[in-house]
Amino acid sequence: MKVAITTLGCRVNVYESEAMLEIFKKDGFQVVDYDEFADVYVINTCTVTNTGDKKSRQLIRRAKRQNENAIVAVVGCYSQVASEEVKEIEGVDIVLGTRNKSEILYWVNRVLDEHKQFVVVNDVLKNNKFEKLKIEEYSDKTRAFLKIQDGCNNFCSYCLIPYARGAVCSKDRELILEEANELSKNGFKEIILSGIHTASYGVDLKEDIDLMTIVEDIDKIEGIERIRIGSIDPTFFTEDIINRMAKVKKMCPHFHLSLQSGCDETLKRMNRKYTAQQYKECVEKLREVMPTVAITTDVIVGFPGETHEEFEKTYEFLKDLKLAKTHVFRFSPRTGTRAAKMENQVDGKVSAERSARLIELNDENERTFMERFIGTEAKVLFEEEISEGIYTGYTENYLKVNAKSDKNIIGAIEKVNILSVEDNTLVGEA
Repeated sequence: MKVAITTLGCRVNVYESEAMLEIFKKDGFQVVDYDEFADVYVINTCTVTNTGDKKSRQLIRRAKRQNENAIVAVVGCYSQVASEEVKEIEGVDIVLGTRNKSEILYWVNRVLDEHKQFVVVNDVLKNNKFEKLKIEEYSDKTRAFLKIQDGCNNFCSYCLIPYARGAVCSKDRELILEEANELSKNGFKEIILSGIHTASYGVDLKEDIDLMTIVEDIDKIEGIERIRIGSIDPTFFTEDIINRMAKVKKMCPHFHLSLQSGCDETLKRMNRKYTAQQYKECVEKLREVMPTVAITTDVIVGFPGETHEEFEKTYEFLKDLKLAKTHVFRFSPRTGTRAAKMENQVDGKVSAERSARLIELNDENERTFMERFIGTEAKVLFEEEISEGIYTGYTENYLKVNAKSDKNIIGAIEKVNILSVEDNTLVGEA
């Protein structure tokens, strides 16, 4: 039988989709692209925005057009928060929540045997156990995601994720190191530690352990040459953490520090746990100990109550900090969140104008950051050959590089002389 999986959303979803594919492959399934004919289609959904919900519904319908007799399984965050809505979509056979993905094959077999719909969605707010999903094989042999944590306890006023993912739960230290060692034996040079709120790793464990403990452990594994952390909260970076991190030889100088707003009044309404000044101090400390660090972020414009003055504070804040990259999102009210019920919702036209200004500012800051490295030498982990003799990969601080080489350098870390910047990509020679 043939199976196809498509993934929406974050790196954690990417990891979980890979793990589900392994479950199918071990049972003898042939994996095909989602646009091909398959006997089973799995849609691993996202519900961060209304757009995510819409895309999920479109993908469900596309599966049935490709094979009207296929089994369609809808899993993940959209299924978790709107299971009644999902199960009513024509053609859906299986609805699984965010902590049920490891059971995917079991429920496919139940549909094959019983020819009826199954909806399995647990109350994740009461579930604090880490779901046992792991990856032993990857099609890509350069970088690997390693999920170490799930859930979030923050309840930001605009976000559904705690309701979709549940409370913080952490993967056992031994299991993480076992998986990291396996990845090393399979030829991976870079590990990306991922989670829903990665900075919370360990808070639910009896053992006195935190995210930096895991980083320090993996730093000792032979064969792993790079350690990267996924999106992380700025409150994680205490002075002690930064000092410990500076001693980790394999630590990549690249962090996605979620900002959302550069205005304290807006941050307070968002229920974020830091101020703009605290964020700035975190950035400055990281730059002090890691001179080449790339700091990227997310910002929401048009949050309820965001005045012209509040937006200007965010604009000036970002103009001053000059981050490596800013992902700009227009506020999208999510049913079930406090922000959706707030007064003074911002007009869509105003949000669009503010978004355009921040995107223009980001383009300037991004190019300025990249141009810093012209004339320098960078270590690049190459991932693929994009044309004859031209290879592409990423620096330690996650800048994309295209470089000429007269030998096959896929999977290798090579020193590259950076010559120029073209279309948000560094160009060099290996």
